[in-house]
Amino acid sequence: MAENKNTNRTVAYSEESYPPMPTKLTMFFRRCIIYQAWRWLVLNIKILRIVVGGHS
Repeated sequence: MAENKNTNRTVAYSEESYPPMPTKLTMFFRRCIIYQAWRWLVLNIKILRIVVGGHS
């Protein structure tokens, strides 16, 4: 049997196991009520266009 010498094992609970931390700009947009209201409005307009287009 051939031995596999290129085994890369990840260590549990190591730094590579966790997702990257969000940037300050990302956190700002997540907390900004005005930005979230704007994105909510844009999403609802997109949904409305699909619904109205399907009923014609």
